[in-house]
Amino acid sequence: MPPSKPWLRVVVKRREISLRSSPPAHQSVGTGRHKTRATVADGGVNFCVYSRDATAIELLLFDAAGDPRPARTIHIDPGANRSYHYWHAFVRGIKPGQIYGYRAAGPFDPGSGFRFDAAKVLLDPYGRGVVVPKNYDRDAASRPGDNAATAMKSVVVDTSTYDWEGDTPLRLPSTRTIVYEAHVRGFTRHPSSGVGERTLITEFRYLFRKL
Repeated sequence: MPPSKPWLRVVVKRREISLRSSPPAHQSVGTGRHKTRATVADGGVNFCVYSRDATAIELLLFDAAGDPRPARTIHIDPGANRSYHYWHAFVRGIKPGQIYGYRAAGPFDPGSGFRFDAAKVLLDPYGRGVVVPKNYDRDAASRPGDNAATAMKSVVVDTSTYDWEGDTPLRLPSTRTIVYEAHVRGFTRHPSSGVGERTLITEFRYLFRKL
């Protein structure tokens, strides 16, 4: 997660970002805001991702989950579209349901914790939805070369339209809240769990009984 800097004053420059190709008339691009994830706003979508060590970031817009190349590539200008370590751009004309991803260039030094690979399509770490292509190949992410055709991709989601079906926040203070998080497969795959070859739904029910 990005560090908290209460003393940081962010100034966003107001000019268009540079593009490799001319955008469609209904998809002009502005500087955007440093609010992480893809946020639906009036007239388009604000994209923002945090990276302290990236030297370049591209926003990729896809027409379909299994497309081998993006329909449009937006190069985020670090001079105009970077505030502190937040890379951002506002794309006009984009709507919920748009498939997207990122590419990030930077140092490759595994010993120091850096594994940047500008050929790989990355999910939005703040995204609210993903789409999986039919030929999804997880291992392609660790092999040399472009993995656009086989990578999972993010999807723009408008959270304001979600139907909570009457559910409301518990409004419990953090001092009375316990967050328990577990990987279901890893938690139940050992024979000692007694789960066996049950379906995922059954595993969830079994897990809740054990808590």
